[in-house]
Amino acid sequence: MSHASAASSRHTRFPTLTQGAKAALVTLMIGAVCLALEPVAPWLVKWPAAWTVPATDWVGTVLGALFEALKPVARLFSDLMRYPMEWANMALTLTPWPLIIGAVTALGWILGGVPMAVMGLAGLSFVLASGYWVESMNTLALVAVSVPLALIVGMTLGIAANEFPRIKGALQVVLDVMQTVPTFAYLTPLLLLFGFGPVVGLIASAIYAAPPMARNVMLGLERIDPEIKEAAVMSGGTRAQQLFQVEIPSASTQIMVGVNQCLMAALSMVIIAAVIGGFNDIGWEVLLTMRKAQFGQSLLAGFVIVVFAVVIDRMSGVLAADRRHRYDPRVAWAILGLALAFTAAFWTRLPDPATFTLLSPLAEGIDTGLTRFTQANGAWLDGFKNGAMFYVLLPLRIGLDEAVLPFTWGFAWTPAMSLWLFAASAAIATLMVLRNHITGAALFMIAVGVLETGVANLPWPFVLTAVAALGSVAGGRRLAILSVGLLLTILVSGLWERALLSIYLSGAAVFACAVVGGAIGLLSAVSPLVWKIVRPICDMLQTIPLFVFLIPMLMFFQIGEFSAFLAICAYAIVPMIRYTRHGLVTTPPEMLEGAVASGATEWQTLRDVRAPYAAPTILLGLNQTILYAFAMLVIAALIGTTGLGQSIYLALGQADVGLGISAGAAMAILAFIADRLVQGFAEDRRAALGL
Repeated sequence: MSHASAASSRHTRFPTLTQGAKAALVTLMIGAVCLALEPVAPWLVKWPAAWTVPATDWVGTVLGALFEALKPVARLFSDLMRYPMEWANMALTLTPWPLIIGAVTALGWILGGVPMAVMGLAGLSFVLASGYWVESMNTLALVAVSVPLALIVGMTLGIAANEFPRIKGALQVVLDVMQTVPTFAYLTPLLLLFGFGPVVGLIASAIYAAPPMARNVMLGLERIDPEIKEAAVMSGGTRAQQLFQVEIPSASTQIMVGVNQCLMAALSMVIIAAVIGGFNDIGWEVLLTMRKAQFGQSLLAGFVIVVFAVVIDRMSGVLAADRRHRYDPRVAWAILGLALAFTAAFWTRLPDPATFTLLSPLAEGIDTGLTRFTQANGAWLDGFKNGAMFYVLLPLRIGLDEAVLPFTWGFAWTPAMSLWLFAASAAIATLMVLRNHITGAALFMIAVGVLETGVANLPWPFVLTAVAALGSVAGGRRLAILSVGLLLTILVSGLWERALLSIYLSGAAVFACAVVGGAIGLLSAVSPLVWKIVRPICDMLQTIPLFVFLIPMLMFFQIGEFSAFLAICAYAIVPMIRYTRHGLVTTPPEMLEGAVASGATEWQTLRDVRAPYAAPTILLGLNQTILYAFAMLVIAALIGTTGLGQSIYLALGQADVGLGISAGAAMAILAFIADRLVQGFAEDRRAALGL
């Protein structure tokens, strides 16, 4: 045998390990060592309490002292903000309802003609018929005051980043933190600073809604054609004139996208802030009726929020369009005139909006129908919920060795079963290695180990090693070190077990969204008819505030982890559907023509051409799904989750700023790491495709 053939044979038997294979094998080895040494070194699995740093107490002490110093200024600002709040409340609640409906209808005509006018008229009429007119106007008053505040702050930050490039990087980090910190985490320090009441909701909404505005202002100013900037400079104007008379108008389309996102974020946060707002707004009605298990009324109040979200989204979205049709303003004036004439004609006999209860029978019918449905199908619903919990979620959470019990599975899991499971898995992994699927074999063994042990019981060295391995593959050594360093802060702060519980539930929801959402996105890409059906559903789901997702889950499955899981899936699945479809339908025509010319079937084209090209876009969809899942995880604490979300909610009820900030920071760290890892893999795929 020649030297060349011998070298070739050795290469075939012992293939070179890729970076991913090395990372997976190291992770597998660390996990196996930890589990093997658990009887003699239990600290390898459970972080010892003696090694925990009282970071929560430290944070509470420092921030408590800081807030005490800032409280006089904060309370003064709160008192000042009460005036515009009261003015907006008076303006909206004292204005006769026909005039408000007429004004919204006229605005709809100006923005979008007949369809938009009809939408505004129908939407506000639904709000009136629901009996929640006053509560809705109070909510709109909060939005009306918080949005201008958020727009001013966001606009200022965006312009500052454009004018002073040195602060741009730091500002990006601040915006990332503001958007990854859970919404409830905002409320605890604000409650201590500004006190209990609607002003807290106003300020929380402004803080939450400012980052989208800032990002879009920065993006719009960055994308201005250099020729436009040069023309502004050559005209001899000052820097302020160039900015406000040339650049900002040129970026107006992107800035209006920011206004749209700012409005939606403010509306969503106003509903969440109702938890501590405690005044007569629609968010408080949703929360109150949910607590009383009046699901018909809760769903009706939730639909009112959805109506506002849809109307605001569609009308503000028109402002972001590049080209907009001009409609005759005389029609809008005519609509306003009719509303004014109607109000004047029936001024003394104009019904109080609180007396409109046209939809109350619908709410009662929902409660009655729900009662009958649950009585008739309660066994099936409980069986479905218990099956999902006992056979899927619980094993994933605490492992087969703890979840398989006579009460749940009909038998008890034994150590011998674990040995047989690992032996069978090792045999399958060996076959994969013989076929040169080394990375897949290692990942398969890791997955089996996680299932047997449970996410909540994973050894901390294994988790740190796994994150370091993912970071090194996705973004290199720097990302690996950063990710491990951030996780260590959670580990030593005593929040590790709660963090693992959050990873378990959000991870399960993300996996379900990836499978189901990916399949729906695939069907939507290959079938225009399916997309016509799916698209309006996705549009509706993206405009529904987070709070409302909890209502139908409570209606059918009551309080519990399964209801929280479904709520997270319902909120987080939309990005996966949209990005999967978009990635598959945007394959360059020349690539498709080449596949057809080579004789590939439609399935082969989809598998070998479209899917690889769409991979970066699909990964971005997965990234958004992960962030959505973490955002919803905290809201789902209202209906029975455990982990960091529950800690944040408990901290809010106890006004424990240390626990609230620490748990919120831990949640933000998990979201930040997941975001950077997925973005790293997406960038790697783009580079591989030459994009």
